[in-house]
Amino acid sequence: MSAVDAPESPFPALFNFRDVGGYAARDGRTVRRGRLYRSDSLHRIDDTDRTAFTALGIRTVIDLRRPSEVERDGRVPDYDGLTYRHIHPEHADWGANRFDSSGVSLARYLADRYADLARTGTAGLAEAVGLIADSANAPVVVHCVAGKDRTGIVCALTLAVLGVPDEDVVADYALSSAASQRFAEWVRATLPDAEEPPPPFLASPAEAMELFLAELRGGYGSVEGYLTHAGVTEAQLESLRTHLLDEPAQR
Repeated sequence: MSAVDAPESPFPALFNFRDVGGYAARDGRTVRRGRLYRSDSLHRIDDTDRTAFTALGIRTVIDLRRPSEVERDGRVPDYDGLTYRHIHPEHADWGANRFDSSGVSLARYLADRYADLARTGTAGLAEAVGLIADSANAPVVVHCVAGKDRTGIVCALTLAVLGVPDEDVVADYALSSAASQRFAEWVRATLPDAEEPPPPFLASPAEAMELFLAELRGGYGSVEGYLTHAGVTEAQLESLRTHLLDEPAQR
């Protein structure tokens, strides 16, 4: 799959919903489609979306938002057969360290925030990856507010440990920039008095994920090394590969 060919969301009020499958791993296998989805906040789904959502067969929603964000906006509808898991990877409030364009680049700012989250949110990130690893939970959709930062980290870690090359992991992350622009346009149209979202909320520069992955490997040796440190077991990693990767095509 070409990482630039992201389909439009099937849900009118979601802007960053997409399948994480289709990427080729280094061992010749391919990440299966229809097993793992990523999204911006699912609280905007309503009954008009029920048919499309149900058609995907989603069993598990992993909500990575802060408790205050869930309380403020609400959660995905309680559809029959849907398991809702709220996981908050502990991390500092970005408002306490706002982006200043006269200082570091936006990519550097975001990479530093991601590194902080990986350092303080190990338990939550390990729990999320562990849930994705269990085939009984699939199909899974993981989301946060914009679907690019916390969700981007979980999906990047998952794809990387499946053996997807960094260029595709990074390209998948960068797709969120276009989705964020669509969201900003929707906000302007529906909430004309709302403040313009700050740059870190709207941008997913490829360099941010490149820096994050390189520096994570510098600290832990590999993405697998980080996940093991965080608490993901070898059995979970093997399960992740077993149910998210197709077998290589016969030649």
